[in-house]
Amino acid sequence: MDGILNINKPKGMTSHDVVSAVRRIIGEKRVGHTGTLDPIATGVLLMCIGKATSFASILTRCRKTYVADMGLGKKTDTQDITGSVIASCDNCSIDKEKIDRAFLKFTGDIEQVPPMYSALKHKGERLYKLARRGIVVERKARRVHIYNMKFITADDKLIRFEVESSPGTYIRTLCEQIGEELGCNGHLVELQRTVIGDFKLTDSVSLKDLGVLYKDGRLNDVLIHLNKIH
Repeated sequence: MDGILNINKPKGMTSHDVVSAVRRIIGEKRVGHTGTLDPIATGVLLMCIGKATSFASILTRCRKTYVADMGLGKKTDTQDITGSVIASCDNCSIDKEKIDRAFLKFTGDIEQVPPMYSALKHKGERLYKLARRGIVVERKARRVHIYNMKFITADDKLIRFEVESSPGTYIRTLCEQIGEELGCNGHLVELQRTVIGDFKLTDSVSLKDLGVLYKDGRLNDVLIHLNKIH
């Protein structure tokens, strides 16, 4: 079995959890994902099956689109809602004009310091494992590219926006950066990935539906074969 599955990752599962679930459902050991999503995130997670695993590095380099909910007034140690609050602001005075200016500042090439709570390695150990032990190590800033950011809605507690970015971009870090620019702190509350390259959320399949399709012998309805991968 060779091809790609466009899975709609559910909230609460790690990317590796999804890989394990797909392996169980279709009975295939050679399964790998492209582009990690944190447990709180949902949306497009591509599963490379069999010989398609050789495409994983190519797909990982595709630009990605997300819809993010950014909480205002709090900064956390994980840069998202799962972390402990390390700074807060009781008076968040924002308007769309101020938000648009902040978005413009972070459009194009920007620098990001990878968060401690990430899967990057330091001397062979994942940063998040060090962070859980209270260890903080120096990380070099990385250049990423924000193609565009689009305002959706906002109130005094939350901003919802769409962002198209290069691989390697941390959206929760971007939320913290925007929060600092707005002068009121920020953290990621919800995240949905809607696009990876040519793969869209509207064409994705849930794990539950994948199981039904496999049992019905209809896996080819959703399996993207190698000759269709550009």
